[in-house]
Amino acid sequence: MRIRRAIIIGAAAAFIALCGVVIAWPQRAPSFDDVRAQFTPSDAFLLDRNGEVIDTVRIDMKVRRFEWQPLSAISPAFVSAVIRGEDARFYQHHGIDWRSVLGAMRDRYLRGEHRGASTITMQLASLLRESPRAREGLQAWSHKRNQIRLARALESSWTKEQILDAYLNLLHYRGELQGIAAASYVLAGKVPSGLSLSESLVIAALLPQPGASPDRVAARACSRARVANITIDCGEIKLAAMTLLSNEFERSAAPQLAPQLANTLLSSPGQRVQTTIDAGLQRTARDVLEQQLGRLADENARDGAVLVVDNETADVLAYVGSAGPQSRARYVDGVRALRQAGSTLKPFLYALAMERRYLNAASLVKDMPVHLDTATGAYIPQDYDKEFKGLVSVRTALGNSLNIPAVRTLVLVGVEPFRDRLYALGYEHITEAGDYYGYSLALGSAEVSLWEQAQAYRTLARGGRSSPLHVVPEQRQKEERALLPADVSFIVADMMSDPAARTLTFGVDNHLNTSFWSAVKTGTSKDMRDNWCVGFSSRYTVAVWVGNFEGDSMHDVSGVTGAAPVWSEMMSRLHRNVPSIAPAPPPNVVAVSTRFADNVEAPRREWFTSDQQSAPKVTVALAAPIPRIASPANGMVIAVDPDIPPAYQKLPISTEGATRSMRLKLNGSELARADSVTLWTPKAGSYALELGDEQGKVLDRIVFTVR
Repeated sequence: MRIRRAIIIGAAAAFIALCGVVIAWPQRAPSFDDVRAQFTPSDAFLLDRNGEVIDTVRIDMKVRRFEWQPLSAISPAFVSAVIRGEDARFYQHHGIDWRSVLGAMRDRYLRGEHRGASTITMQLASLLRESPRAREGLQAWSHKRNQIRLARALESSWTKEQILDAYLNLLHYRGELQGIAAASYVLAGKVPSGLSLSESLVIAALLPQPGASPDRVAARACSRARVANITIDCGEIKLAAMTLLSNEFERSAAPQLAPQLANTLLSSPGQRVQTTIDAGLQRTARDVLEQQLGRLADENARDGAVLVVDNETADVLAYVGSAGPQSRARYVDGVRALRQAGSTLKPFLYALAMERRYLNAASLVKDMPVHLDTATGAYIPQDYDKEFKGLVSVRTALGNSLNIPAVRTLVLVGVEPFRDRLYALGYEHITEAGDYYGYSLALGSAEVSLWEQAQAYRTLARGGRSSPLHVVPEQRQKEERALLPADVSFIVADMMSDPAARTLTFGVDNHLNTSFWSAVKTGTSKDMRDNWCVGFSSRYTVAVWVGNFEGDSMHDVSGVTGAAPVWSEMMSRLHRNVPSIAPAPPPNVVAVSTRFADNVEAPRREWFTSDQQSAPKVTVALAAPIPRIASPANGMVIAVDPDIPPAYQKLPISTEGATRSMRLKLNGSELARADSVTLWTPKAGSYALELGDEQGKVLDRIVFTVR
């Protein structure tokens, strides 16, 4: 016994001597601000336009850290539980609790019991020294000496609140979790300020042994509560321990409003990227789309995307890449994914024909059966309802999304020019040669993205002026390019805004009609794989896609029943307190009272460019067939049979809609009159056949090869 006491006295004397050296030999401590500034979350953060966190992406997979939490944002119950369990005399000592140190030495050498004597300040000193591993012998004494020196330095330069704040944010709680924010969010699914008493006791009881079982942690928490005379049922503590520690999973502190956008923009731990997104509008768009997809679940529609753009600034206000509750590919970005455009390209087709003065809004085009020869065979377009309307005006054809008039218009303007126009408008993935798409380009056979749709439709909303959409403020470009004439943009937008023009297909009551001015177009791709609804008001452009990322067909879901309800709801909410006023016509656009021959359509006031009207009243005659080359088909390859005499091998060259004054030219040389069939003897080579009018203007052009 005397020997043991001598050992204790000697150890105590040595420790006191060590502490004297420590006090006389101080150490410089880092500042609180430096420690906090060097704290890097494992996540990167996506912010909305007002600085609100809307999503995060975990970048550092070695540790799980969220943002630093000030002491004021941490539950007082948790702070008290930590102090009681780790350092009850925290506010009475100056870094080293001598009473606790001597008591620990007594228990170790007299009773053979091991208990810690490190204060919160001393533990923080170890955390700031990157938590060195346990040491033995002289190495342990060296570590303890440095720990005490740094603890004293911290106490002399930091406040107690700063020490406690840093301690709670730098502690390792369980597994990879570091800091109270990570522990609170991942274990309890709530902010640190929301921790209940039982949750606080359990998480605080983790600190001596972070990997302990739920039962052991609960027992420690219950014991601490009894010692502190806290009135709480141990059964409640045990339930909290089982709930917090038995169901650990990856959980984010952010609301996960824009995961696709976050994955695109975020790349480094602690990164904070501010966007043009409006958090409230983003939530609304996600919820509206999710609800609609829930209603369409029985129709095999699982996925969707929404994009909302400010027309004035090109700011993207909402970017929902996926929101389907039944989605099997929820991480696919539906805003950037390429899908068939359906009828959504038709406004730009008619705009091109009107720009070239081939057509105007009152021009009559045939909605009648047509067979078009192509290099791959006959192309026979049909309307959505499988019916034919006869002669219809361009306004009616666009409003009702009639397919055959659109194909006839594409024959008039040419596939290549239309392809070039779409590319210029921002459809950057429409890059193949015209022959690749053929006449089906009028019906949206090309693949486009929702981003490209919003870009092009905003150009219409801006009177033909365009600047790139952006989701990061630094990418904003103030300069605009004129891509479409203002007069044509106005007339096309007016046709798209006309509820009466779409009643043949969509009826009087549909999701495209709004109580304020808006212009809109729907689209449905082949086999109902894609639904589109894209439109604009004077203030916003809204683009919606509904379908399945895997490409399987929906069941009887069209653009007006699938995507349009989302578009309509979003537009209504955007304009709940914001007016949308119809644009004023450009100076060279006039409204003219128009009547149609044979009363094909009811009389109305129609918009014309000033160079297309010469009297206050216009009579629109029945439309003549559009002049075009009917045979041979564009891109056709013709093989000459060597066993048949050349005199018996003739290639018929024919046209449709041509008059006596029109001429055919072959490789630049006049071939024949265009109003009759010409039998031409084929010779090996490459040929360009042109149909021209009396002024020499080329009305149609095709190429073919003879082998």
